[in-house]
Amino acid sequence: MASCGLTKRGSRFLCLAILLCLGLPGILYNREAVRGYFRVGDHLPPLYKDFREREEHLDHYREYEKRKDVKYLWSANHAHSSGWGNVMQDYVMNGLLAQASGRSFVFDDYVWNPDGSVFSDYNGHLIPSRIPLTALLGGVMVGGEMPPGVTTPRAVSKAFFNKVCPHPTIIQVTEVNDDRMRFDESVPASYVFEKWLEKINSIDDPCIEIDPKSDAIFEYWIFGHKRMLSIWEFLKKSPVATHWGWSPLIHDAYKRNRQIFVPGAKTSIFDGLSGSSVAENYTNPIPGLLALHVRRGDFQDHCVHLGKWSSNWNAFNMFPEFSDKFDRPTDGGWGETSEKNMQMYLQRCFPTVEQIVQKVMQVRVESDMPLTHIYIMTNGAVEWVEELKEALGRSGNWDQIKSSRDLDITWEQKFVVQALDMFVAQRAEVLIGNGWSSLTSNVVMLRMARGLLPDSNRFW
Repeated sequence: MASCGLTKRGSRFLCLAILLCLGLPGILYNREAVRGYFRVGDHLPPLYKDFREREEHLDHYREYEKRKDVKYLWSANHAHSSGWGNVMQDYVMNGLLAQASGRSFVFDDYVWNPDGSVFSDYNGHLIPSRIPLTALLGGVMVGGEMPPGVTTPRAVSKAFFNKVCPHPTIIQVTEVNDDRMRFDESVPASYVFEKWLEKINSIDDPCIEIDPKSDAIFEYWIFGHKRMLSIWEFLKKSPVATHWGWSPLIHDAYKRNRQIFVPGAKTSIFDGLSGSSVAENYTNPIPGLLALHVRRGDFQDHCVHLGKWSSNWNAFNMFPEFSDKFDRPTDGGWGETSEKNMQMYLQRCFPTVEQIVQKVMQVRVESDMPLTHIYIMTNGAVEWVEELKEALGRSGNWDQIKSSRDLDITWEQKFVVQALDMFVAQRAEVLIGNGWSSLTSNVVMLRMARGLLPDSNRFW
């Protein structure tokens, strides 16, 4: 017997429609998990085809194809085969050089393996050999509009550059960089930068390419010396730093996990959908958040290596106004150091649970802002991270303690999740970072460019 005027068939149809309405948003929100369920043994990394397609058809390309006054700088020798922190440092400097010389910055993928392969083996796991830069970044570095008053052309992809510049002028890095500029620690990075501006500005050709076989203009050891700080006056006013942006994929990952960074935040099932929005100003700090950057795994061996060679912190972790400083030992180096020096390096580079808790308690007491909850950026094993969380929980009355291991991320987000950690750390009320880490250094640079208080940047 039908109810409410509906036949039995109609009632079944109505129930099905209600179930679909209730279940469809959840399916869409967990679309990566659903997609993975139906994959039969297919666990290959994503290729980010949609991102690549979009970055090859940016809206200013058609205009730039017609114009003859647009100039380009393609640093074909950009960093690759390294972690994102090192690659980002290089991209920052290449972008800064393009912006200062009035040329369009030509961007390329985040390249782990440049041999033409699709996937690479990393510690027994497959990873993408190349990831479109737009999967990590948004804004001016990947073709976004320049801020008002800036006349520098917008960035373009390597494929677009190859199309409009089939025969560029090739520059060898050795045409500018001599051994003194490379190795003499008394030569400030600003001097190297100015020499490169002179070189680029002396070339009329709108198409310039740095030879791909050349060394980097700013080699990795320069980033580990205070001479790099001389570039800060150029960098802090540049759109590269002031208008740095993260990709929609990273923003979606943040929205999907917002309750991890903002305790009590209501995360709607619709927050994981591209184009959704959360009423939150992403330029503001996250109230009460203390972010910890805790490197584990093979970083222990790296810290031992740093100790043996008396290595200094990354430059942007050494602003003179910071309260946490590092006094590099002078009685070691060249592969040897004392046991006392080595223990000091390990405490500040690879701290134990007890040492981490002690530093967190100190920073909390000294902070001008109330710190209420913790987010731990780490690659540590799950069991170790849980041990750390429990120890931190016993040390004080925290509203919440979460870590990278608590994140709910999609398959595409998994391979760029370090950018999510950086986005969160960039907005933390206080950051405790690793002085030798390029990831920490990049975050600190962005925080300083945003005008956050120097003492909101602390180090183990």
